[in-house]
Amino acid sequence: MVQFQRDHLETLLAAVDAGTFDAAARELSITPSAVSQRVKAMEQLVGRVLLQRTTPIMPTPDGEVVLRHARQVRLLDEETSRALDVPDSDVPGRTPSIPLAVNADSLATWFLDALAIVRDDTEVVFDLHREDQDRTAELLRAGTVMAAVTAEAEPVQGCSSVPLGVDRYRAVAAPSFVRRYLDGADTERRMTTRLDRVPLVDYDRDDDLQQGFLRRVLGHAPRGPRHFVPNSADFARAVQLGFGWGVVARSAVSRGTRAGRLGRAHARAPGGRGALVAAVEPGVAAARTCDRCRAHGRCGTAAPAGVTGRGRAARL
Repeated sequence: MVQFQRDHLETLLAAVDAGTFDAAARELSITPSAVSQRVKAMEQLVGRVLLQRTTPIMPTPDGEVVLRHARQVRLLDEETSRALDVPDSDVPGRTPSIPLAVNADSLATWFLDALAIVRDDTEVVFDLHREDQDRTAELLRAGTVMAAVTAEAEPVQGCSSVPLGVDRYRAVAAPSFVRRYLDGADTERRMTTRLDRVPLVDYDRDDDLQQGFLRRVLGHAPRGPRHFVPNSADFARAVQLGFGWGVVARSAVSRGTRAGRLGRAHARAPGGRGALVAAVEPGVAAARTCDRCRAHGRCGTAAPAGVTGRGRAARL
């Protein structure tokens, strides 16, 4: 069994977080040579290269495993010291920091409320990394974070998966957008032809929710122009203002339809299995969930898997 020295683990963390041996040395109040020697000693212990000596320093796949272990050890030590009311002699008053990866929509809706419950009885700070739900697990594998909300069903090695719940999304558009681009698209054929070319709103270039929704209907990615609005609230606002159609969290849809800013989608997808976007009037119920929601109980990226606790992956 491999047993690393605590100061070596802290050195590995400092090197990766700071990006260079020199910056890590300043943080630890030791020399860059000492940082290099500690990392080299760890690599000799396991017989593997743990860090790529690049700028910034990057962990190798084996280094990612050790890095995740180092973060867990640090948190366990801090929890133990706090439970015993023993001050941290190395860094007086240091509050434990928990790095977490989360997708933007979760962050904008339920995630902070969940963290607030943790803060009620635990003195910790959170280091949140916002990333697309299809990419958050990469941060967990890399050891950058200890937990993540992710669309991957399979847990990362060394983690476990537990359900978080279901978050449903709906395809919607503003009535003004429908009048301008979708007026008269009253059949399935006409609707699919229009949707292939009308503007849509994407969160960013990694956002595949709108693209994936139409690929299942059209058989290819839509050819229409794309707006990129990388903020959950602004994304919904852009849809409300008629920039394009988009797949929006149900909570945002409900607020928009009550205010008369969004309409519902009701034109059916091929085979009658889903719903295409078609806002028919303001102030009515929004779109039904798409074909993937019906088949899997979630809407692709809309109901992502997640990771919770120390190295525990959770799947919706």
